[in-house]
Amino acid sequence: MQLTFLGAAGEVTGSSYLIETPHTRFLVDCGMFQGGREADRKNRTAFNFDPETIDFVLLTHAHIDHSGLLPRLSAWGFRGPVYTTQATIDLVKVMLKDSAYIQEKESEWQNKALRRKHHSSVRENAPLYTVAQAEAFLKQLRSVNYDTEISPHPSVHCQFRDAGHILGSAIIELRVASGAKQKKLVFSGDLGQPNHPIVRDPTPIREADVLLVESTYGNRLHRSMDETLDELEHAINDTLHRKGGNIIVPAFAVGRTQELLFLLVDLHRQGKLGKMDVYVDSPMALAATDITLKHGHLLDKEATEALQWFNSSGNKLKINFVQDVEDSITLNAIQQGALIISASGMCDAGRIKYHLKYNLPRPECTILITGFQAAGTLGRRLVDGAKRVRIFGQEIPVRAAIYTIGGLSAHADQAGLLNWLGNFTHAPEKTFIVHGEPSNAAALAEAIAQKLEWQATVPERLTTVTL
Repeated sequence: MQLTFLGAAGEVTGSSYLIETPHTRFLVDCGMFQGGREADRKNRTAFNFDPETIDFVLLTHAHIDHSGLLPRLSAWGFRGPVYTTQATIDLVKVMLKDSAYIQEKESEWQNKALRRKHHSSVRENAPLYTVAQAEAFLKQLRSVNYDTEISPHPSVHCQFRDAGHILGSAIIELRVASGAKQKKLVFSGDLGQPNHPIVRDPTPIREADVLLVESTYGNRLHRSMDETLDELEHAINDTLHRKGGNIIVPAFAVGRTQELLFLLVDLHRQGKLGKMDVYVDSPMALAATDITLKHGHLLDKEATEALQWFNSSGNKLKINFVQDVEDSITLNAIQQGALIISASGMCDAGRIKYHLKYNLPRPECTILITGFQAAGTLGRRLVDGAKRVRIFGQEIPVRAAIYTIGGLSAHADQAGLLNWLGNFTHAPEKTFIVHGEPSNAAALAEAIAQKLEWQATVPERLTTVTL
């Protein structure tokens, strides 16, 4: 049996792993690379195998860095099923079509710019996949319930466990037969923080022969939720009521936006926030919020209580969901009092770029960073203190305040990861640390060695190991 690390090895994005036995070939995740100049090249050359030979895919969750290349895999010949939870299916249906639409628009904008520059025919940029290809792929999705065993191949048995990261996210437990031998593989996917808003805590896992564990925040600790909420409250009230500006929040449409809305509702319910106009400028975020409400049985107790208050007659907080492009454009004329949540979460595409363009030059405004920003992204440049950034070919001065609220991350920090790993009754035969930048992964490996007395390896991309 062989395991190949196709992505999220030595970096955060591009999660994808190929498992090969004498009986079957399948993938766990098929994610898009994000951030940096090399991302597009990696996405276009991601398949160092024949997609037609893949029997099936197991998908941990809906985020684009885990699911984003599935339509391309299908367009290149993969015809098998993709197994995942129903909540993930509902989210993926929205996210992949939205991703394709953004790609088509970005390619259109880039091609116009190329034609203006060269004044002649040039080789045009094409999207990784089209909306039509994304829609065609959706027929291959198959629903799996948490904690129910399925057998996508006679030699493979697996169960999906709640990962507590976003709605429908899963840890995948696999038992794979290779000849007379059988191995238990566990893929953590993205693990959530304990006691995090909306979703339930990650499911403890007791044993594995081979473990792949994420390390997005493997080198640090998050602020406590109380400290995080105090900082969020200060940033909002200081910007909206003292400085008289706007707050722009780049946020993933799936997961992070819903968590932010829950926190705004809860803080407003406690009387800690003054008057403000909340706008969610993302059709996908509206769809994801509707899906979250549809799967209310997966929400935690606190989220359920906040939702009940929000639906009560005494609620005076209004949340405006913006869908039409024309309505999105009008938001850029608002000079003060607005809190605008928009995608993408790393600021590299979508409507958020327009809101940054109009608000970054204004010292009375605030950019609120609430999630991980991959190396090479616009969001990362803002976090790293850039004084000027390029948006739509224009140099934009950065005068707005940049707040980084790390405690809102949907990823477990080092302590959370170690606590989850501490549920194993004994060390796996092999532990691989994935889905983290090199320093973060190395720090988690060292912490595992010191506190759990395991040996863990940080694999390189495209490495193949025999299990």
